[in-house]
Amino acid sequence: MESYLLDWASLLLRWVHVITAIAWIGSSFYFVFLDNNLIKPKSPDLLEKGVDGALWAVHGGGFYNPQKYLVAPKKIHTELHWFYWESYSTWLSGFALFTLSYLWSAGTYLVDKSLLDWSPAAAIASALGFLIAFWLAYDLICQRFGFKKNGDAIVGALVFAVICVAAWAACHLFAGRAAFLLMGAMIATAMSANVFFWIIPGQRKVMAQMKASLPVDPTHGKRAKQRSVHNTYFTLPVLFAMLSNHYSFTYSHPQNWLILILMMLAGALIRQFFVMRHGFKLGRNPNPLRYAVAGVLLIVGVLVWLKPEAVSNNSNAAIGNAAPQVAGATVGFKTIQAVLEQRCTLCHGAVVQMKNVRLDSPERIKQHAQALYQQAVVNKIMPMNNATGITEAERALLGQWFLAGAKTQ
Repeated sequence: MESYLLDWASLLLRWVHVITAIAWIGSSFYFVFLDNNLIKPKSPDLLEKGVDGALWAVHGGGFYNPQKYLVAPKKIHTELHWFYWESYSTWLSGFALFTLSYLWSAGTYLVDKSLLDWSPAAAIASALGFLIAFWLAYDLICQRFGFKKNGDAIVGALVFAVICVAAWAACHLFAGRAAFLLMGAMIATAMSANVFFWIIPGQRKVMAQMKASLPVDPTHGKRAKQRSVHNTYFTLPVLFAMLSNHYSFTYSHPQNWLILILMMLAGALIRQFFVMRHGFKLGRNPNPLRYAVAGVLLIVGVLVWLKPEAVSNNSNAAIGNAAPQVAGATVGFKTIQAVLEQRCTLCHGAVVQMKNVRLDSPERIKQHAQALYQQAVVNKIMPMNNATGITEAERALLGQWFLAGAKTQ
């Protein structure tokens, strides 16, 4: 029952997390589009009011005319809409999901003893340390170099270097699946911290100065714009890291850290194309197609690198080259039961049913035979982090049994 309730909690938290992430990313993409498409008005009345840029748009049967004021308007006549709960809700739901899915069972999902044999408590502390350390390093880089000459390039290079080091470290400390997700959580934490520590407080200071009829300090707006732009570049790398846990060929590769870096870099380059494309249409930026091409070529390069090796058309090929062949044409069901009892029923038995899967009876083994073959023989992602020490010969036995018809008699 506990496993069943945890699965429901995971489902509902994931649902909330995706919904709030859509809201946050959608508003972020929209405001980046807005900033890059604003045209300085020529109308004297708009210039007198301090309007620095405006555009016309049509959506849902109506016309919209957003206007951006230089530093701040003199007065706000209607309700002011703030955009921050999308960010906070996304982080809170994501951290709750990370806690439930990984920290709650750290010994299973965080720790890979073939990489580092350490305690679950130490793994949890280190995972949380990644979130905090990256924010502190990133924020220090932004404060130190953000407004210097060529500051954007310097910040970009240094932050990318920190991400590379973090990716290498995470993939050598934690199980591959957890390492990828942790990298996404690490960058997403910095994104939400940007909103919490800099963007919203800066805007509140601007509001306070306006209400007190004081000159508005433009630094707050510049810093908020800078951190907001950083967030939009982080978005696609974070989404890849979060989604990759469904595809074991990425995080289970021996050079998984390099795959992660290349794919996140590809996402940032593709996002750069879309950011610059808005200004290109207005004649402000050079053609940004090279960024999209570079991003796509990186993805194609990784795709070619990871392609499975060709195998000969024999019984070993039929097992997907997933495990060595074992002598003997037939594998009896009792042999398979013995392997499953030793390697699988700890998490898929009468006491615990992870993912609502049981492998402790002939009927249930037959029911899950396809998934068993796919996860344990082809992808080799089960048992999780090979916690029970299944051997290649045992994987081969499972493969032969399945391909012979998965008989339980």
